[in-house]
Amino acid sequence: CEARGHFLHGPYPATHFGPKACVLPNPTSVMHIQDPASQRLTWSKPPLNVLVIRKIRDETLLEPFRELCRFLVEEKHLMVYVEKKVVDDGSLMRDDSFSAIRNQLCTFREGFDDISDCIDLIICLGGDGTLLYASSLFQGSVPPVMAFHLGSLGFLTPFKFESFRTEVDKVFEGNAAIILRSRLKVKVVKGTFQKNEQLLSAQENGILPHNHINNEAGKITLQLQVLNEVVVDRGPSSYLSNVDLYLDGRLITSVQGDGVIVSTPTGSTAYAAAAGASMIHPNVPAIMVTPICPHSLSFRPIVVPAGVELMITLSPDARNTAWVSFDGRKRQEIQHGDRAHTDGQEKYAGNEATCCHAQVIHTNSHLSGPQREQSGCDDGNDCKHTQL
Repeated sequence: CEARGHFLHGPYPATHFGPKACVLPNPTSVMHIQDPASQRLTWSKPPLNVLVIRKIRDETLLEPFRELCRFLVEEKHLMVYVEKKVVDDGSLMRDDSFSAIRNQLCTFREGFDDISDCIDLIICLGGDGTLLYASSLFQGSVPPVMAFHLGSLGFLTPFKFESFRTEVDKVFEGNAAIILRSRLKVKVVKGTFQKNEQLLSAQENGILPHNHINNEAGKITLQLQVLNEVVVDRGPSSYLSNVDLYLDGRLITSVQGDGVIVSTPTGSTAYAAAAGASMIHPNVPAIMVTPICPHSLSFRPIVVPAGVELMITLSPDARNTAWVSFDGRKRQEIQHGDRAHTDGQEKYAGNEATCCHAQVIHTNSHLSGPQREQSGCDDGNDCKHTQL
């Protein structure tokens, strides 16, 4: 069995994103981990394949989508990948002027086609949800993500589409500044947690003996990497949820309320912020644990190091089941004996959020979201950030 490493200050960040993108080495850096303000994107080979993700069911994005695809295909001579349901949009099908471009697009279907090894850059047209969706498509290494703000929320989408030609050219030229964002590695294991009162009474000082958890037994029903958060809530039940939270095998608290949120620094500006948590800078290696409407006067959001493992189970006296969701998707029920594990060992670059490994972000004097934090520049040039 491979030993699992623990890190007081979080995991060492990844430096390669997708098949061709990586962090530009800083020859003046003395530390093992570069100063976040000095991180730059470079290409080992010229990028050839670009994935364009468009927010669906939004007619206002049709023209920006057409313009971007024309630019990438006709001017940049790139291979452009899009979802099949986007290409099959009725408005695009009826547009004869776009037919030549449409015939050159490569299409894929989520859950059927694996494109994770062939994409060099991701460009998102939409809001934060579009970026989260792009991150979910890449459960391994995530290519750099460049997100244009064309949706309702813009914490993770700093680029303005009006200047997309200039911004895309700068990214392809390399040496663009990047922000690394972490993702949570999550797995749900069904029916392996022994919860009867005799076993629970064997706990000593909050430590759960190893023979009370069979790590080899049970079926892993889901294994994901998420950019924002994992949410455990009471679902459709009218009762409060009652779950136990373990940190590296030690019971640290029981949460009685509407649920609990386990989020990355990127996710600290999402559901966690609405639930009363503080915002964490994306460069801080940490995991935020936030209760949702706790039935307690003392339980407040807590921050733990990014290298720890968190486990959430139903409390033995819970009156109902709970439900878990991952970045708002793949929702499923958690019953007695089930457990959800999370840790923050994945790093990726970019503003997408993460949820991807790399992303391109533009930071200027007009900051419209708390995640667009200023990064220092060593020269007199404007900071251009790539975020995932």
